[in-house]
Amino acid sequence: MIVGNGMAGHRLLAALLKHEHRPRRISVIGDECAPAYNRILLSPWLAGETEREALTLRDANWYAEQGVELMLGERAHDIDRERRRVTTGSGREIGYDRLVLATGSRPAMPDVAGIGLAGVQGFRDLDDAAALTRASRTGRRAVVIGGGLLGLEAAEGLRKRSQGKRGMRVCVLQRGERLMNRQLDATAAGLLRQELERRGLTIMTGARLAGCEDDGRGRVCAVRLEDGRRLPADCVVVAAGIVPNAELGRRAGLETARGIVVDAWLTTSDPMSHALGECCEFEGRTYGLVEPIWRQVEVLAARLCGASGDGYRERPNATKLKVSGISLYAFGPIEPDAGHEVLTYHDPQHGDYRRLLLRDNRIIGAILYGDTAFGPWYFEQSLAGRDLGACRQALLFGAGDAKPLLEEAA
Repeated sequence: MIVGNGMAGHRLLAALLKHEHRPRRISVIGDECAPAYNRILLSPWLAGETEREALTLRDANWYAEQGVELMLGERAHDIDRERRRVTTGSGREIGYDRLVLATGSRPAMPDVAGIGLAGVQGFRDLDDAAALTRASRTGRRAVVIGGGLLGLEAAEGLRKRSQGKRGMRVCVLQRGERLMNRQLDATAAGLLRQELERRGLTIMTGARLAGCEDDGRGRVCAVRLEDGRRLPADCVVVAAGIVPNAELGRRAGLETARGIVVDAWLTTSDPMSHALGECCEFEGRTYGLVEPIWRQVEVLAARLCGASGDGYRERPNATKLKVSGISLYAFGPIEPDAGHEVLTYHDPQHGDYRRLLLRDNRIIGAILYGDTAFGPWYFEQSLAGRDLGACRQALLFGAGDAKPLLEEAA
C-alpha cells in the first residue's frame, strides 16, 4: 500500500509496475480527489501558459488497467502496525503487507498574528493554484512571502494571469538580502531581480513579516513588517519553506524527527513500513528537490520487489531551475572561501553570467544564469574530480572550447 498519490508515490508505482517481480497487488491512497499530477507545472498553469489536462500524469483508467486499486479523496488517519491495517478519515479499514508513506510536505507557515485568515495560503497543490487563479480575477494586490523558487514562480504566475485584466500588483518579500540565496550569488541574484522588476514585480529584500491584518470579516487586508511598514494585500501567498508531513508516522509510533526517519533502504523503525520523498528524513536530511527523491524511488522499488542492490546514499546534486522563463543552473558552494579560485564571465547585454569555483584546477562549484547549456558538462567534470589545468583559460566558454585542450594535453 502506498499512502500518498503525489509525484513521489506515483513515481514509485510506475517503477514497481515495470519490475519483473512486481507485487501481486498494489493499493494507492490519495487525499486529493484528482489522480497524480505534475506539481512542477502548477506555476505555468497559474500563469495561463498550459491547460489543466497537461498536469495529469495518468488518468484514473490507467490505474484500473494496471490492476492498481486507487482510492482518491481518502486521507489515511491511523496505522495499526500490529494488524497491518490503515484506517482512513471516513472510517474505512484497509490491510497491507508492506506500507509506503509518501505523504509529502506542506508550506511552513510563520508563527505570526493573522496567518490563519482567509486569503492567506500556500502554493503546493491544485486547490492552491485554483484559489490564486480566482484571486487574480478579483484582487488588486498580492503579497508573496518568500523569494525562493516557489515564491517567484507564484508571484510571476499571478502577474501573468492578471495581465490584460485589472492588473494585479504583486510584491515579493524576502527575509534575506538577495533572491534565491541558497542557489545564487549576489551578481546572479541581482540580475534576476532586475529582470523580475522590469516585468512589473515589486521585490523587497530584508523584509520580515510581523503579521497579517484582518479586514473585520476574517479576511486578510494587509501585511505588517517588523520595521513597521504596512502593505495592503487582497491575498497573501506563503512560500517560505516546507514541513514534512510526518504526523501519520508519528501517530503510529514510528521514529520521527523533522521527518519520518528511514535507513538507506527507506525502511522506517518498523521493518514492514517505508517512507519516501519529502516526508522522510535520512541522516538528518529532508528533501525538496526531485533528483534525490527519484534515486530513493529506485532503491525502494528494488527493495519491495526483492531485488538486491545498494542502499540510498547522498550524492552532490545540481540544481536546474527555470524561474519564469529564466534559466539557472548551480551546484556546490555559493560563497567562495580562501582556497577557491574564482573564474567569472558576465555579459550584461545578453543577461548571461557564469561563475566557477576551482580548487587545485578542479571545479568545486558553479553558478550559471541565462545561458545554462554548459552546466551539465561542468557538473560532470566536478563529479569526476578532473584536473582541468590544461583548459583553464577556456573553461568559461564551455565544453566546445575546453575539450580539445584536454585531449591535446592527454
